Amino acid sequence: MQWLMKNKKLDREKILSKIDELDSFIEEIEKIKPVDFEEYKTIEKKRSIERLFQISIETVIDICNILNSNLKLGIPNDEDNLAENLENNKIISKKVSQLIKEMKGFRNILVHKYGKVDDEIVFENLDKLSDFELFKKEILDFLKKSKY
Repeated sequence: MQWLMKNKKLDREKILSKIDELDSFIEEIEKIKPVDFEEYKTIEKKRSIERLFQISIETVIDICNILNSNLKLGIPNDEDNLAENLENNKIISKKVSQLIKEMKGFRNILVHKYGKVDDEIVFENLDKLSDFELFKKEILDFLKKSKY
Protein backbone atom coordinates (compact mmCIF):
# COMPACT_ATOMS: atom_id res chain seq x y z
CA MET A 1 0.00 0.00 0.00
CA GLN A 2 2.99 2.26 0.47
CA TRP A 3 3.37 2.78 -3.29
CA LEU A 4 -0.18 4.17 -3.44
CA MET A 5 0.72 7.05 -1.20
CA LYS A 6 3.24 8.93 -3.30
CA ASN A 7 1.87 12.26 -4.54
CA LYS A 8 -1.69 11.39 -3.64
CA LYS A 9 -3.97 13.12 -1.19
CA LEU A 10 -7.03 11.42 0.20
CA ASP A 11 -10.03 13.61 1.00
CA ARG A 12 -10.84 11.86 4.27
CA GLU A 13 -13.41 14.43 5.36
CA LYS A 14 -15.43 13.98 2.20
CA ILE A 15 -15.30 10.19 2.48
CA LEU A 16 -16.29 10.26 6.15
CA SER A 17 -19.10 12.68 5.36
CA LYS A 18 -20.39 10.29 2.69
CA ILE A 19 -20.17 7.41 5.17
CA ASP A 20 -22.28 9.46 7.61
CA GLU A 21 -24.84 10.02 4.85
CA LEU A 22 -24.87 6.30 4.11
CA ASP A 23 -25.42 5.51 7.79
CA SER A 24 -28.38 7.88 7.95
CA PHE A 25 -30.01 6.36 4.84
CA ILE A 26 -29.61 2.81 6.17
CA GLU A 27 -30.96 3.87 9.58
CA GLU A 28 -33.99 5.34 7.85
CA ILE A 29 -34.60 2.11 5.92
CA GLU A 30 -34.31 0.14 9.17
CA LYS A 31 -36.92 2.39 10.83
CA ILE A 32 -39.56 1.81 8.15
CA LYS A 33 -38.61 -1.76 7.23
CA PRO A 34 -41.72 -3.97 7.14
CA VAL A 35 -41.90 -7.29 9.00
CA ASP A 36 -42.85 -9.38 5.97
CA PHE A 37 -43.68 -9.17 2.27
CA GLU A 38 -47.43 -8.91 2.88
CA GLU A 39 -46.84 -5.80 4.97
CA TYR A 40 -44.41 -4.44 2.39
CA LYS A 41 -46.99 -4.71 -0.39
CA THR A 42 -49.45 -2.60 1.58
CA ILE A 43 -47.26 0.06 3.10
CA GLU A 44 -47.30 3.56 1.75
CA LYS A 45 -43.58 3.85 2.41
CA LYS A 46 -42.38 1.36 -0.21
CA ARG A 47 -41.45 4.16 -2.60
CA SER A 48 -39.48 5.70 0.27
CA ILE A 49 -37.61 2.43 0.71
CA GLU A 50 -36.87 2.30 -3.02
CA ARG A 51 -35.55 5.86 -2.98
CA LEU A 52 -33.46 5.25 0.13
CA PHE A 53 -31.93 2.18 -1.51
CA GLN A 54 -31.17 4.23 -4.62
CA ILE A 55 -29.41 7.05 -2.77
CA SER A 56 -27.59 4.61 -0.48
CA ILE A 57 -26.14 2.81 -3.49
CA GLU A 58 -25.29 6.10 -5.17
CA THR A 59 -23.44 7.11 -2.00
CA VAL A 60 -21.40 3.89 -2.17
CA ILE A 61 -20.56 4.70 -5.79
CA ASP A 62 -19.65 8.28 -4.79
CA ILE A 63 -17.20 6.95 -2.18
CA CYS A 64 -15.66 4.67 -4.80
CA ASN A 65 -15.35 7.64 -7.16
CA ILE A 66 -13.64 9.77 -4.53
CA LEU A 67 -11.13 7.02 -3.72
CA ASN A 68 -10.50 6.26 -7.38
CA SER A 69 -9.93 9.93 -8.17
CA ASN A 70 -7.89 10.83 -5.08
CA LEU A 71 -5.63 7.81 -5.49
CA LYS A 72 -5.33 8.33 -9.25
CA LEU A 73 -6.29 4.74 -10.01
CA GLY A 74 -7.13 5.50 -13.62
CA ILE A 75 -10.17 6.64 -15.51
CA PRO A 76 -12.85 3.97 -15.16
CA ASN A 77 -14.84 2.92 -18.22
CA ASP A 78 -17.93 2.46 -16.06
CA GLU A 79 -18.97 2.08 -12.44
CA ASP A 80 -17.93 -1.60 -12.42
CA ASN A 81 -14.37 -0.46 -13.10
CA LEU A 82 -14.49 1.70 -9.98
CA ALA A 83 -14.98 -1.38 -7.81
CA GLU A 84 -12.39 -3.34 -9.77
CA ASN A 85 -9.82 -0.54 -9.41
CA LEU A 86 -10.35 -0.50 -5.65
CA GLU A 87 -10.15 -4.29 -5.49
CA ASN A 88 -7.00 -4.46 -7.63
CA ASN A 89 -5.35 -1.91 -5.34
CA LYS A 90 -6.30 -3.85 -2.18
CA ILE A 91 -8.63 -1.13 -0.90
CA ILE A 92 -11.64 -3.45 -0.88
CA SER A 93 -11.97 -7.22 -1.07
CA LYS A 94 -13.17 -9.20 -4.05
CA LYS A 95 -16.38 -9.92 -2.11
CA VAL A 96 -17.11 -6.23 -1.57
CA SER A 97 -16.22 -5.45 -5.17
CA GLN A 98 -18.82 -7.98 -6.29
CA LEU A 99 -21.38 -6.57 -3.83
CA ILE A 100 -20.88 -3.10 -5.29
CA LYS A 101 -21.53 -4.45 -8.78
CA GLU A 102 -24.71 -6.15 -7.55
CA MET A 103 -25.82 -2.96 -5.78
CA LYS A 104 -25.26 -0.99 -8.97
CA GLY A 105 -27.42 -3.46 -10.90
CA PHE A 106 -30.18 -3.13 -8.31
CA ARG A 107 -29.91 0.66 -8.43
CA ASN A 108 -30.31 0.54 -12.21
CA ILE A 109 -33.52 -1.48 -11.80
CA LEU A 110 -34.83 1.14 -9.39
CA VAL A 111 -33.87 4.08 -11.58
CA HIS A 112 -34.67 2.85 -15.06
CA LYS A 113 -37.76 0.78 -14.33
CA TYR A 114 -39.17 2.84 -11.49
CA GLY A 115 -42.82 2.40 -12.48
CA LYS A 116 -42.39 -1.35 -12.97
CA VAL A 117 -40.17 -2.20 -10.01
CA ASP A 118 -40.86 -5.69 -8.70
CA ASP A 119 -41.82 -5.35 -5.05
CA GLU A 120 -40.39 -8.79 -4.27
CA ILE A 121 -36.92 -7.77 -5.50
CA VAL A 122 -36.96 -4.67 -3.31
CA PHE A 123 -38.23 -6.61 -0.31
CA GLU A 124 -35.56 -9.31 -0.77
CA ASN A 125 -32.88 -6.63 -0.78
CA LEU A 126 -33.96 -5.52 2.68
CA ASP A 127 -32.11 -8.62 3.90
CA LYS A 128 -28.91 -7.29 2.33
CA LEU A 129 -28.53 -4.11 4.37
CA SER A 130 -25.49 -5.68 6.06
CA ASP A 131 -23.71 -5.41 2.68
CA PHE A 132 -23.54 -1.65 3.24
CA GLU A 133 -21.92 -2.27 6.64
CA LEU A 134 -19.34 -4.58 5.09
CA PHE A 135 -18.49 -1.94 2.47
CA LYS A 136 -18.24 0.74 5.15
CA LYS A 137 -16.00 -1.44 7.33
CA GLU A 138 -13.54 -2.07 4.52
CA ILE A 139 -13.38 1.62 3.61
CA LEU A 140 -12.85 2.66 7.23
CA ASP A 141 -10.18 -0.03 7.63
CA PHE A 142 -8.40 1.33 4.57
CA LEU A 143 -8.58 4.89 5.93
CA LYS A 144 -7.07 3.75 9.23
CA LYS A 145 -4.19 1.97 7.49
CA SER A 146 -3.41 4.69 4.98
CA LYS A 147 -1.10 7.60 5.73
CA TYR A 148 -2.77 10.20 3.55
